[in-house]
Amino acid sequence: MHATGDTYAYRTFLPKATAVSVKVASKWVKLEKTHADGLFEVSSKTALKTPCLLKIEADDSAYETHDPYTFSSSLTQDELYLFGEGRLLQAYKTLGAQCITQDNVAGVRFAVWAPNAERVSVTGSFNAWDGRVHAMRAHGSSGVWDIFIPNLTTNDTYKFEILNRHTGGVLVKTDPYGFEFEQRPGTATKISSSKHQWKDKSWLDARTKHDWLHAPFNCYEVHLGSWQRNDKGHFLTYRELAKTLVPYVTDMGYTHVELMPISEHPLTESWGYQTTGYFGVTNRFGSPDDLRFLIDAFHQANVGVILDWVPGHFPKDDWALARFDGTALYEHEDPRLGEHQDWGTYIFNYGRNEVRNFLMANAHYWLAEFHIDGFRVDAVASMLYLDYSRKAGEWLPNKFGGRENLDVIDFFKQFNIMVGEDFPGVLTIAEESTAWPGVSRPVYLGGLGFSMKWNMGWMN
Repeated sequence: MHATGDTYAYRTFLPKATAVSVKVASKWVKLEKTHADGLFEVSSKTALKTPCLLKIEADDSAYETHDPYTFSSSLTQDELYLFGEGRLLQAYKTLGAQCITQDNVAGVRFAVWAPNAERVSVTGSFNAWDGRVHAMRAHGSSGVWDIFIPNLTTNDTYKFEILNRHTGGVLVKTDPYGFEFEQRPGTATKISSSKHQWKDKSWLDARTKHDWLHAPFNCYEVHLGSWQRNDKGHFLTYRELAKTLVPYVTDMGYTHVELMPISEHPLTESWGYQTTGYFGVTNRFGSPDDLRFLIDAFHQANVGVILDWVPGHFPKDDWALARFDGTALYEHEDPRLGEHQDWGTYIFNYGRNEVRNFLMANAHYWLAEFHIDGFRVDAVASMLYLDYSRKAGEWLPNKFGGRENLDVIDFFKQFNIMVGEDFPGVLTIAEESTAWPGVSRPVYLGGLGFSMKWNMGWMN
């Protein structure tokens, strides 16, 4: 809605519509189509009451919905400030797709960090994947964009369409904070919300008092995709695994199970160490709530669940994190810092607040939303050393001339402090293959703060 002199012009862009009306008081007022591409407009002596309710006619059907652009942003300045500082631990409740009710209207708020974008749009099954329909609003120097879209459901899929301001290139990306993804080989994010009712309170209460450093600890490492298949050779679902894997683990006397990576990843034949959806449960075995059901079953059987977590690198798939807004956003621009030579992947820029926030929030998400009991942190050595698997001239020293990655050291300390303070009783285990001193020494004594170090000589 725009004030023009003593009148107000209300415009909406709906390329699939043949006719559009807006509710004014108790009457429907028809808009004039002013452009063949789908721009509709009406003038009024008074401002329309917001949010505006529209009646849209298209393809011999009609439906009512509210105009997304007549809702104000529900993001707060505190959220944006803390995110820019790298201290918004529950960023997964701010960014991504949040099912909320705004002005008594149910819908989904989308938010994404893309500071080098000229435009960001939500495209999806609900707008024919047309980036012109739901362009998002920018929040100044924060680099965050958002929009509230009414009447979406958990059956809808979406991506972000990003126009880079420097090159004019258009990218189509999955949501970095997406909770669920469509079936492979599709890569779109699914709108998702949890309805699971946890039944593990007694386990969580006991966990805060348990000292696993001075108690028997017997952990079963398992890759869900290869542990067992059904009669047709298909994967068992998370719910089916609750009936088979849980009793197997308890019968064998294990205190914990360690799940090899279950975040979304593109290659089924892999073990899942090249993550494309850090907040997304891989749908190979079911939905996020199905995984919650499995973890709940383990806890009710008095078995802890450790998650294999991969904060050290991410793949170069062009629909995921890689050069997300057309620039090296989550990674370093310089390949001597930003590329892992052994695995052909990108390395996170741990010195950037928003990137560190992404990883910290990811850890917080798994602990808060899935009741995970610990992390086995993958490839710690590759993160700690700037010259890891590199020849002379292929790496850059730190500001003191050394090979230690100072940003990673700070990240691990912050990570372990957060876990210990917010989730007492949760374990952090470092897969560290060198003689780095103080890996499991507390941070206040100069260490990295991990609970344990993975025994590299005692595994398959």
